[in-house]
Amino acid sequence: MRRRKLLLAVAIALAVAAFFALDLQRFFRWKDFLAHRDAIEVWRAAHPVTAAAAFFCTYVTVAALSLPGALLMTLAGGALFGLATGTVLVSFASSIGATLALLAARFLLRDWVQQRFSERLAAIDDGIRREGAFYLFALRLVPLFPFFVINLAMGLTAISLRTFYWVSQVGMLPATLVYVYAGTQLGQFQVSRGLLAALALLGVFPLLARRALEALKAHRVYAGWKRPLKFDYNLVVIGAGSAGLVSAYIGAATRARVALIEREKMGGDCLNTGCVPSKALIRAARLVSQLARADEFGIRASAQVDFARVMERVAGVVQAVEPHDSVQRYTALGVECIRGNAKLASPWTVEVGGSPAGSGARTLTSRAIVIASGARPAVPPIPGLDQVGYLTSDTVWALRELPRRLIVLGGGPVGCELAQAFARLGSQVTQIEMLPRILAREDPEVSQAVAGHFAHDGIRVLTGHTAREFLLEGARKILVARSGKEGEAQPREVRIEFDQVLVAVGRSPRTEGLGLETLGIETARNGTIRSDEFLRTRFPNITVCGDVAGPFQFTHTAAHQAWYAAVNALFGGFRAFRADYRVIPWTIFVDPEVARVGSSEQEARERGLAHQVTVYPLAELDRAIADGETEGFVKVLTKPGTDRILGATIVGSHAGELLAEFVLAMKQNIGLNRLLGTIHAYPTMAEANRNAAGEWRRSQVTRGQWEFLQALQSWMRGERGFGAVAGALGALVRDKRKAYEVGSA
Repeated sequence: MRRRKLLLAVAIALAVAAFFALDLQRFFRWKDFLAHRDAIEVWRAAHPVTAAAAFFCTYVTVAALSLPGALLMTLAGGALFGLATGTVLVSFASSIGATLALLAARFLLRDWVQQRFSERLAAIDDGIRREGAFYLFALRLVPLFPFFVINLAMGLTAISLRTFYWVSQVGMLPATLVYVYAGTQLGQFQVSRGLLAALALLGVFPLLARRALEALKAHRVYAGWKRPLKFDYNLVVIGAGSAGLVSAYIGAATRARVALIEREKMGGDCLNTGCVPSKALIRAARLVSQLARADEFGIRASAQVDFARVMERVAGVVQAVEPHDSVQRYTALGVECIRGNAKLASPWTVEVGGSPAGSGARTLTSRAIVIASGARPAVPPIPGLDQVGYLTSDTVWALRELPRRLIVLGGGPVGCELAQAFARLGSQVTQIEMLPRILAREDPEVSQAVAGHFAHDGIRVLTGHTAREFLLEGARKILVARSGKEGEAQPREVRIEFDQVLVAVGRSPRTEGLGLETLGIETARNGTIRSDEFLRTRFPNITVCGDVAGPFQFTHTAAHQAWYAAVNALFGGFRAFRADYRVIPWTIFVDPEVARVGSSEQEARERGLAHQVTVYPLAELDRAIADGETEGFVKVLTKPGTDRILGATIVGSHAGELLAEFVLAMKQNIGLNRLLGTIHAYPTMAEANRNAAGEWRRSQVTRGQWEFLQALQSWMRGERGFGAVAGALGALVRDKRKAYEVGSA
């Protein structure tokens, strides 16, 4: 087998080499064809069958070897053989040649690619088996890539030979007709109406083909579903969290008739169990921590925590924010708010089940539907967890008695925020994280800074530990955790006694009961609803946004996605917009606060992204020193040799607010040089950003620049001759050239 592969590879390589070495491409240039057209016409008229056979075999060879010239041969086919015969010859020759190219690529490379990229190829092959014919047809009908690239790439997939051939035969036929017809007109050697029509058709064909493909796809997707003759609404939104509220608002702003369905509370998780209550709790905990530091500022003070009152204030904050997301506000905006459980019955129909506090069952029809059903805390299947009882980020707000001993499962943002808050309010907190460090998505020094502060707050952080089981021994609640890696000879077990356990290991999208199975709308492995870059499901009029869509679980990204979801659902038939995730910021509200936008250093290394790192420590910032908030840093990643910002990470007081300047800079393509040239008020924390830009600028000064300046100043003082300045200038030019080469690379 290996010998046959080698022989075939050598034969193909020799054929391609001969094509270029013998300058055979001269026979595939239009001007050369025109120069010899008369002779070719005479020979074709004398030997019509031989000419057709020669043309056919040549075309098959060119397509099979992926040589340049297929386009000219298509035009020549029309000029020599006319529309009917030329189309038949080109259509079959191109499909056979493409199939031979696929076979060659599959024979030579498929096994090697399978061995090296088996995991990635498995997902591609799965998609090809399900939708391969349609994907190939789309590529043939609207050639996003050259046909020879499609031939070779498909050879590496599991698409069947039969499917590839007939789809290629049918898919390439419209374009073949257009180009062969253009060849018949070009063959007349005069500007005719037919020629102008052919050229115009060539120009608009991709647009027409795309529209036809979209219509075909829509017909295919909606086949079997009866579209209502008229609709109750322009837009129905399922879920009244951040994503759903913004979607409904946008729909109402465009004067659409909008229905907003929520089965629980308006405002969703963010208002009721997430962002708002957690930040209110963190504020109280931070005040306790600040009072504990009062002696540093020459003030005598102490704090006594009334946990029940703390939690009542948290509830009061939620109530104060609640009107922003209330039924009354959205009703005034023109949105009909409906309480109940929503279920998709068709691509245009939503059934709303009655709820105890709502109305009876209803059936709504709508031209467009946005699914924004959110997510819920994930609960791992740990033995004994149900028996001991547990809290989540949804249920913890009902507490009115401070847990004396609290276990927090999870070292992500939610687990870290709540662990620190409860520790500062007086709980003995033990945090369990199975990964080697908490906040594992961030750079190691970020995790180290937060872990160090956690130790100061009295939190016992057990990284590299896995919760194995929960036990009830009389009135005692015990967690058995195992440290070390799986498979070790004697992994160490730790028994931890506790009063309450808080599960914070992530969130799972809410998709149950939505009727997705009825419509064949798929979910991904992580539970999110599959959608394209326009946030559309398999049905273009049904879009998704927020936690149920992924890839981020932030309130601000949910609101960001909501604009695309609502606009594409309502107006996608005219124009659709790709969701833009280029600049996504986030903040972890621990102390010290962690904020990031763009790539971290860890991510840049994993992706092989060339980068330069600049770090400015807050310990050098005047305002941080005055405030006693010197812990932390500003880290900026830039493209080598330029001031383009690839990412920024800030650790320290008010990091979330400080990050906004970098978010704006990245969004508007503003580099560090312009950031450095912007005046920042003194003394403020925001100066840290400017100072980080200054650190970057100083790092760009080369040794040659320093030597040139030193020589120039010495010459101006009369201490050195001009020759020293010229020599230093030469070194400066060499340094600049080297820096340019690094930046270009």
